[in-house]
Amino acid sequence: MKGNEIRERYLRFFEERGHLHLPSFPLIPKDDPSLLLIGAGMAPLKPFFTGKVEPPRHRVVTCQKCMRTGDLENVGRTARHHTFFEMLGNFSFGDYFKQDAIQWAWQFLTEELQLDPERLYVTIHPEDKEAYALWHETVGLPDERIYKLEDNFWEIGEGPCGPCSEIFYDQGESFGTGPENAMGSDGDRFLEIWNLVFTQYNRTKDGQYEPLAKKNIDTGAGLERLAAVLQKKRNNFETDLIFPLIERAAALAGTKYNTSAETDVALKVIADHSRAVTALIGDGVLPSNEGRGYVLRRILRRAVRQGKLLGINQPFMAELVDLVIDLLGQGLPDLFEKRAYIKKIAASEEARFQKTLDQGSLLLQEKIDAAKEQQKTSLSGEDVFQLYDTYGFPWELTEEIAAEAGLAIDIDGFKTAMKTQRERARQARAKVSAKVATPDTTRLAGAGKTADETATASEILMLGRDGVEIESASDGESVLIILATNPFHAEGGGQLGDIGELQSATGKVEITDTKKNPDGTIYLLGDVTEGTIERGAEVTLAVDTERRHDMARNHTATHLLQAALRHVLGDHVTQAGSVVMPERLRFDFTHPEPLSSDELKAVEAEVNERILAGIATNIRELPIEEAKALGAIALFGEKYGNIVRVVEVPEVSIELCGGSHVRNTGEIGSFRILSESGIGSGIRRIEAVTGHAAYRLAQQDTNDLAQAAELLKARPQELLEKLEKLLAEKKELAQELSSLHQAQAKDQVGDLVKNAVTQDGLRIASGVVEVADVQELRALGDMLKARNDIQALVLGAQIGEKVNLVAMADATAVARGIHAGNAVKAAAKIAGGGGGGRPDMAQAGGKDPAKLGEAIEAGVAVMLQALA
Repeated sequence: MKGNEIRERYLRFFEERGHLHLPSFPLIPKDDPSLLLIGAGMAPLKPFFTGKVEPPRHRVVTCQKCMRTGDLENVGRTARHHTFFEMLGNFSFGDYFKQDAIQWAWQFLTEELQLDPERLYVTIHPEDKEAYALWHETVGLPDERIYKLEDNFWEIGEGPCGPCSEIFYDQGESFGTGPENAMGSDGDRFLEIWNLVFTQYNRTKDGQYEPLAKKNIDTGAGLERLAAVLQKKRNNFETDLIFPLIERAAALAGTKYNTSAETDVALKVIADHSRAVTALIGDGVLPSNEGRGYVLRRILRRAVRQGKLLGINQPFMAELVDLVIDLLGQGLPDLFEKRAYIKKIAASEEARFQKTLDQGSLLLQEKIDAAKEQQKTSLSGEDVFQLYDTYGFPWELTEEIAAEAGLAIDIDGFKTAMKTQRERARQARAKVSAKVATPDTTRLAGAGKTADETATASEILMLGRDGVEIESASDGESVLIILATNPFHAEGGGQLGDIGELQSATGKVEITDTKKNPDGTIYLLGDVTEGTIERGAEVTLAVDTERRHDMARNHTATHLLQAALRHVLGDHVTQAGSVVMPERLRFDFTHPEPLSSDELKAVEAEVNERILAGIATNIRELPIEEAKALGAIALFGEKYGNIVRVVEVPEVSIELCGGSHVRNTGEIGSFRILSESGIGSGIRRIEAVTGHAAYRLAQQDTNDLAQAAELLKARPQELLEKLEKLLAEKKELAQELSSLHQAQAKDQVGDLVKNAVTQDGLRIASGVVEVADVQELRALGDMLKARNDIQALVLGAQIGEKVNLVAMADATAVARGIHAGNAVKAAAKIAGGGGGGRPDMAQAGGKDPAKLGEAIEAGVAVMLQALA
């Protein structure tokens, strides 16, 4: 049975039993700082399990894409370790419990997939008597095929958890008969194919286990494992889900699978990682040096490196991505739409890594030379980490190249440096992820969600501070407030929350921000500035409407900007983040290269045309399916309820959005792009202004032009002609100066050659020279070195208040023992500085110009000594 058929049968089986089929959630967790990537089928459903969010149905079935990188080094070396995999799961949120979950699992495996019941074994938690009775008495499993294990308790960090029951399949004695292959051991004979988690508790951040209000079911069955069993394969890599990738990689390398252990590992790593790369880029992750982007970069580079080791010297990731999409597309159809974009990003990162390999190799050689010169037997952990962290050079490759040069690497030092970096990154993430602690709002029973922009009075339903509900707060205290009727817009979709003022008969609060809980409850954050504020008080409200209107202009302009970008650049453009502030907007989007001047002009012009057209916006709430049918664009990674807010600029843009918007595009006034830049591989950023800020910018431009015209003694309309004339004069003067410098250099070269010293047939030139900068000093050295009558040189110059030195040696001099790096180091020491470099070229600096002549003599002495 093919993998795609297994997936379809599973989903249909549970749909027929009242389950709602939800498509796979993105690999990027939403509102869950405890997870870097989705690593389990239930992870995106945490809010449903805890009761924070009402599920669309209390029975759900999914095939969730998952990513785990904790045991990356085992990928390809075992039968079932993967970075990317698909997890089948059926879930109950306070609906059915153990009996239905166990019976359906057994029915699906034995009837739908027709697995031999005699080959199935189960494990349970020793204290789970209910599960034992169901397996033994209801299903009919004999006691000897039910194992009680203490570790049968499922949890993954904070969140829902509980006892579990695993189902194992006996693959037969051909997989091994030793103790390690006994049921419950780590061998391959008994393979876990299903895990039923009876979710009864919620694990808190501090490790406490709180009973859930309603019992839930969370199950997981690895698609790749089921495919291996049904296709009678010895490992997941040989199934039809993955093996075509191995065959393609083998063909590219001119080798075959199952010829050697190391070759097989490399092919498996390439196949596994190409799936992960495709899924990550498809979900909006882009290569970077931190977080999810670092995961993507690391696994893509591991795959490329394995290809290099197999002899694949041409780019190959885009070709494999193509095949991955063909293989995964039935279960993840959105990959088809993103095919060109995913291939482009993968190919771009592969090319970048090739440059990294080239650059890293040069730097690594310098470090190897320095280590040998200092008679060291290994490269330091700091050096290895610098290559790894700054240049993306794999430490394994560093180890391999160093070994060829007879050096080891300090792996412990490398791990220490890595640990230090991870701790810094963890602390940074903790700061970013820190959120305001909010009190339990379940007692409000749906209140506190009203968003009436016209409201000027309301009642305080809840007061909170530090995550605890309070009755009152006094002058100087910070508070959280939930209102019965709320005119403040919450932060969301990149837009900042509203600010303003709230006043009761006894006190006043300055509102500094507005946010929203996952269940939609809007809460205000503020500081009590006068008197006392109390729960239940009637209050008057005042939103900073001017600030809100500025943000509305920028927010609607952001929608127009995205539409213009898609029109000018192509439909591959998708939002990768945005910030809407009163003074400006920032829009991040997917595009593999910088925008040309013409493209930026076209985008800006199109947005302004839409503004001048004065198009009335259409804002309404619709069922989400109806909104999708209209073609509404959803913000990547956002979770939406059954009813969504749709913001439409007719015939231009239609998006799901909860932010502030203008009633007519004419209210935006005008739109000006401030900058366009790259913020990561395949991610561009545009910053722009509208309304008041755009007007102020235009005024500033006019003033600047007037001042420039005054300085150049010209009218504003004559500025361009005047500047062109000045630039032409500057170019002419620069050419004259360059000619003078060249003449001066030739004179100095003649003097240096005349005064060169000779030893054993080699001529060494040296002296203090006059140059404008370090580049001229190096150029003078190159002129000398290019002559046949000079084999080595040491030159110095005073540039400003500092000393600059350069030493060079041709191949003949290096072969005779001269080392430019050693010579310049000795010279720099005399002049109060330091430096070094390669045997053929090195440069250094110093602080004492008075010692320049003595420094050059010291450098020449080192060269002469090498010839002695």
